Amino acid sequence: MSEVFDEWEELTSDFKELEVANRAYLKHLEELSSHQKKCQEHIRHQRYRIGIISKKLNKLSKSKEMEEQIRDLQNNILNRKAQLYELEQTLPKENGLYLKIILGNVNVSILNKEEKFKYKDEYEKFKLILSGIGFVMAILNYVVRFRALELSYIFLLVWYYCTLTIRESILKLNGSRIKGWWRFHHFFSTVAAGILLIWPDNETWLAFRHQFVLFNIYLSFVQYLQFRYQRGALYRLKALGERHNMDITIEGFHSWMWRGLSFLYPFLFAGYIFTFYNAYTLYKLSFYSSVTWHVPVLCGMFFILFLGNTLTTIMVIPIKLHEKVKLQYRVMSQRLSTQLLNSKEGEHETSSVVDKKTE
Repeated sequence: MSEVFDEWEELTSDFKELEVANRAYLKHLEELSSHQKKCQEHIRHQRYRIGIISKKLNKLSKSKEMEEQIRDLQNNILNRKAQLYELEQTLPKENGLYLKIILGNVNVSILNKEEKFKYKDEYEKFKLILSGIGFVMAILNYVVRFRALELSYIFLLVWYYCTLTIRESILKLNGSRIKGWWRFHHFFSTVAAGILLIWPDNETWLAFRHQFVLFNIYLSFVQYLQFRYQRGALYRLKALGERHNMDITIEGFHSWMWRGLSFLYPFLFAGYIFTFYNAYTLYKLSFYSSVTWHVPVLCGMFFILFLGNTLTTIMVIPIKLHEKVKLQYRVMSQRLSTQLLNSKEGEHETSSVVDKKTE
């Protein structure tokens, strides 16, 4: 019995240490919140003053004597804005309108750079898993004609695209450079999937059903290729020092990661052409006698998706090519610096051996 009481006394002593640690934690938490607010105020002040300076700078008469100074100041302002943006990524941000509607005022800012990469990685894994499930269900729908299975699959698409919009909004809040079109694309796809879900099981649906299932099988395949590319891109960022802890080396890369986009583009454009073919098929179905409003609306939506995807991808190609050149330059620089470091170490070791022999 005495042993039990002794253990309880020991546990009570440990609990007092826990209380002290918890008080220290709460104190630091309050200090952290205070420092965050102070930083945010300073950033707002900096931006406000930069705005005033920029307006005054535009009104200055650009004489030849002042031209160089004005150019230097403009470059300094651009650098300062970039620095403020980087600082802002380490501070909590207010949710956008969509996240406020869905989540309320819950803070979804990710302040740790490592955790941001982890969340992005989880986002890509989520897309891969759901694409795999969608691929299996699409195959089953192609083989078996069962209405409940069809509705389950389309409902999965509604839930998938709706979840993507939330996850992408969190990514955007945390500094992701995702294009506005791709976010709109997933909002738009959620609505399209919802219309497909309520499309009656009539003649027009039966005429479009097999083509739609084949389209989704192909999309699942392309999404797998995109997952492989995105994972490669994430590893590149990690290996090139875009996070604090570099745990992957250049030698750990696969060669296809450098040419991933050129490999991926033909499959993407084939998917866009398939989207256009869906719009064309739905346009022909709109002349059926049993047609409902779902057909012309979906026809217009598929055409908008085709147009938006194609134009956005074409605009992105030059940017990605430029980034690829910069990336290759950075890799070559890293390899050159590593070789120079190794050669210097070799020279140092050689000189040490010579000095020992001289002695």
